Amino acid sequence: MALPHQHLKHAKTFGNVKNGSFWVEYPSGLLDLTRSNPLIPAATQAPKKRDAELEIQVEGNRTIRVDAKQAAIVIVDMQNYFLHPELIDHPLGLACVEPLLKVVPFLRKAGVRIIWLNWGLTPTELSTIPPVLVRSFTKDGEGGFGCDLGRGWGPTLMRGARNSDLYGPLQEEWLKGQSAGTDVWIHKNRVGGLWGAGTALELYLKAEGIKTLFFSGVNTDQCVLGTLIDAYFAGYDSILITDATATTSPEGCFYSVSYNTQALFGLVTDSNRIVQAT
Repeated sequence: MALPHQHLKHAKTFGNVKNGSFWVEYPSGLLDLTRSNPLIPAATQAPKKRDAELEIQVEGNRTIRVDAKQAAIVIVDMQNYFLHPELIDHPLGLACVEPLLKVVPFLRKAGVRIIWLNWGLTPTELSTIPPVLVRSFTKDGEGGFGCDLGRGWGPTLMRGARNSDLYGPLQEEWLKGQSAGTDVWIHKNRVGGLWGAGTALELYLKAEGIKTLFFSGVNTDQCVLGTLIDAYFAGYDSILITDATATTSPEGCFYSVSYNTQALFGLVTDSNRIVQAT
């Protein structure tokens, strides 16, 4: 991947310190996203890292510093409907399970919030979905939202249906976090979780003071990108975990999202770098 941003010769602030929305980047390649350390004039090094902060290597030969208390991982649509072999052939999506089972416990222990963002429709919501979206979930005009998939899977992407559960061990991981009070399950009724004012995800992020978001899940160029790009528009830090996201689209679609996230929308890392955070 090409390197869109070269190292700086001098430390620099990006954003507005007065309203608390800023990053500081140092010549060493450290990018401070905590919003708690305004740049000291003539400083060449970042202040000492606090206990609640994590330093994680990212693409572009950078290290980011994040405040765990202001961070969350958003795990998008890792549900049976999109992953289970009885319902779909998605080997790349299934390959994201192990990286998530590694990353989620690590981030949970560090104090990062765990958000399971999933399709979960109510009967009322079925009548509010735009026609273009309704059509995209049908095949040859058949099936779609709310239609019974048979074999005990229940109606498509409806709340409480088996096809809407998380896939395999991820459902168990969610239950661990739910019991511990560290994880939240947030329903969405569009491709993205931040598509309009007052979505459940937006309300949660604001209530908890979240500023930094790690993104994972399926599909990279659809529901993951839809949420990531809306987060970018809203001013959140967006970090894509490349080995914990996948798509059924042609290969170039994945690389386009990864490249543009690093170049424009945010930052890019992987599960190994996260669990090696200091």
